[in-house]
Amino acid sequence: MIVRFSVFLIWLLHFLPLPVLAWFGSGVGMVFYALAAERRRVADTNLHLCFPEMSKAERARLIRAHFRAFGRSVVERGILWWSSSERIKKLVRVEGLEHFQAAQGKPLILLTAHFVALDVGGSWLSQHTNVVTVYSKQKNPYFDAFMLRKRIRFGQQRLYSRQDGMRPVVRAVCEGYPFYYFTDQDFAARDALFIPFFGVPASTLTTVPRLAEMTGARVVPCIPRVLPHGKGYELRFYPAWDNYPSGDLAADTRRVNEFIEQRVREMPEQYFWLHKRFKTRPEGEKKFY
Repeated sequence: MIVRFSVFLIWLLHFLPLPVLAWFGSGVGMVFYALAAERRRVADTNLHLCFPEMSKAERARLIRAHFRAFGRSVVERGILWWSSSERIKKLVRVEGLEHFQAAQGKPLILLTAHFVALDVGGSWLSQHTNVVTVYSKQKNPYFDAFMLRKRIRFGQQRLYSRQDGMRPVVRAVCEGYPFYYFTDQDFAARDALFIPFFGVPASTLTTVPRLAEMTGARVVPCIPRVLPHGKGYELRFYPAWDNYPSGDLAADTRRVNEFIEQRVREMPEQYFWLHKRFKTRPEGEKKFY
C-alpha cells in the first residue's frame, strides 16, 4: 500500500516545473537522512575509507548533500516515468555526442556508474536507440513490474535481471544493441577480482573487459549528472578507450575503477554512497560494516 501511494505521489509531482521538484526532492532527501540512521553509517564508512583526509564534519556535510541529491533523484524520476519524450530531451544537455555516434553500428559497451542521475542516462538513450541493460529485481512484485515497464516505455529496449545471467546480454550485444552497464557495486560474485577503489581493495566484476574481448565491443564511457538549481541534467560521452582490452584482466578492470574514481571526485555528492561497496573482503580481512 505504501509503495503504491508513493508511486501515486511521484506521479502527482511530476507535473511541477523541475526547479520546484528539485526543491521538494531535496527536502525529501533530508527526511530520508533523518530516518535512515543505518544508511548514514554506511555512507560515513564509505567516505572514511575513500577520503581518509576528510574530517568528520566534512563527511557529515557531504552525506547531507548526498541525501539531498538522492531525494531529488527519487522525486524527479516521475519525469522519466510519465513525461513526454520532448520534455525529457529538453532537460538533458548532451556533451561528447560524437563519441557515441562514432561507435554506433558496432558492438558497444556504454560504461556508466551509480550516480543519482543513472536513470536519466538510460531514459535519454532509450529515446535515441535500443539498448540492453541489466537490473536488480525489487523485493516488492508490484514495484518490480512497474519499474521494468517504465524503463522500456521508449523504443524496444532489452532489460535482463542479474539472475538471468550474461548470456542474453552477449547475444544482444552481438546483434548490435549497445550495452548500458554499471559495474561499480559489490555483488560478491565469482566473476570478480579485488581491485583498488580509492585505494581500498573492492570486489569488482570483470564483465567489461571479458565482454569486450568476447564480442569485440568498444568501450565508450557515459556519465549522467544532475545540474544545480533545477537546471536539468547532463549526459557526457567520453572517447572510446584505445587498447582495450589489453589482455591483462586485472589491469583492464582497474581502468574501470580508476575512471569511475575520477568522475566521483568531480561530483562526490552525486555518487551512491549508501551501498556497502566494500562488503566483500579478502579472506581473513576484518569487515567494515
